[in-house]
Amino acid sequence: MLFYDLDFFAGFTSINLLLMSIILFSNFKLKYKYNILCLFLIFLIGMVAESLGVNYALIFGDYEYGKNLGFKILGVPILIGVNWVLLTAISGNIAAFLTKSKSVTLTVIIGALLMLVIDFVMEPIAPKLDMWRFENLIVPHSNYIGWLIIGLFTQIIYNLLFQEKETIVSVNLYTAFFLFFSLLNLI
Repeated sequence: MLFYDLDFFAGFTSINLLLMSIILFSNFKLKYKYNILCLFLIFLIGMVAESLGVNYALIFGDYEYGKNLGFKILGVPILIGVNWVLLTAISGNIAAFLTKSKSVTLTVIIGALLMLVIDFVMEPIAPKLDMWRFENLIVPHSNYIGWLIIGLFTQIIYNLLFQEKETIVSVNLYTAFFLFFSLLNLI
């Protein structure tokens, strides 16, 4: 993407997110029905929050999604809901590893902060990749506050309903997310 054609490769963003999700979920141990319910609930929370943002400028600010994330429901790409699940899971898994799961509260806070770090590196490059863009290309503070609040909710759900965490794939995917968007921000 850095050396060839940014626009061409940006069109594959949705495929990349889908592949990352498949990699993570193929390493999950979905032992119980409530694990699937948990993932669906996180997906739903992400989609509802994003729909409120896109349609009413609530939670995150005034923004709209571009074309590179695929099919939309109420103005929100389905992959954004998947992305909320993916980022919640990998951040929650890393946070549980860092805290050794001794404190659910600390794990939830660290997980939400890890999600916020990814948002910080995604926001500057997102408009260039035609993923989303805020009004006047200015990311409001409400976006980061909203990410933290929604991240706290999804982390609570994830950490209460998922007892077995997967660390190795989560660290690799988080690192890939972070490096990908950080390097693109350099151009």
